[in-house]
Amino acid sequence: MSGWRALFVKEVLRFWKVAFQTVAAPIVTAMLYLLIFGHVLEDHVQVYDGVGYTAFLLPGLAMMSLLQNAFANSSSSLIQSKIMGNLVFLLVTPLSHWAWYVAYVGSSVLRGLVVGAGVLAVTAWAADLRFAYPLWIIVFAALGAGFLGALGVVAGLWAEKFDQMAAFQNFLIMPMTFLSGVFYSIHSLPPLWQRISHLNPFFYMIDGARYGFFGVSDVSPWLSLAVAASAFVAVSAVTLYLLRIGYKVRH
Repeated sequence: MSGWRALFVKEVLRFWKVAFQTVAAPIVTAMLYLLIFGHVLEDHVQVYDGVGYTAFLLPGLAMMSLLQNAFANSSSSLIQSKIMGNLVFLLVTPLSHWAWYVAYVGSSVLRGLVVGAGVLAVTAWAADLRFAYPLWIIVFAALGAGFLGALGVVAGLWAEKFDQMAAFQNFLIMPMTFLSGVFYSIHSLPPLWQRISHLNPFFYMIDGARYGFFGVSDVSPWLSLAVAASAFVAVSAVTLYLLRIGYKVRH
């Protein structure tokens, strides 16, 4: 087995061996969001014509879970390895920065997709969910998971303590996912908050995926694709650069 494949398998096994925590727990959390928001708002909110609120909510919950878990996978792996001191065993290998990137981001994409698919699978009973353009769903799910997986590597390299990682997640990742249109359409917001929402790349990933389900969205899916792809490429470039120079891992 080549180096990057061995590291990729190791990262996959790392989260899969505790799947009850890394996969099942976020699915249960998404179900709770669905039961609370869907029950309370189903008869009071309709975002798109012919689309009930619960149906509108499902793709957002799946994408939110996907994004958060893709970030958590790579970031938690790196910070744990740094603090426990076993990252040195990777540093002495001849693995290139590309091998690190493919293994860490690739395993994050896999975990994100598994969690997102799991959320859809266990919540599909709640509404008449459509799949208007399945390819759009796959593209935005992959771009979103890749973007957050790469961002997780950056956070894992930067953080030196668990509380720094918690701050990164609580003050950046969580607000950006919750304020990305998961539970609402941005057209229901005041003009100022609509403009702020358009600066959030998470919004475009979720809105683009929602277009794949219903064929309607808050902005053009091509604009969402351009923003999501640009964000993924930009963060991946930063990640590869930090891995190449050994930022905070080689002294």
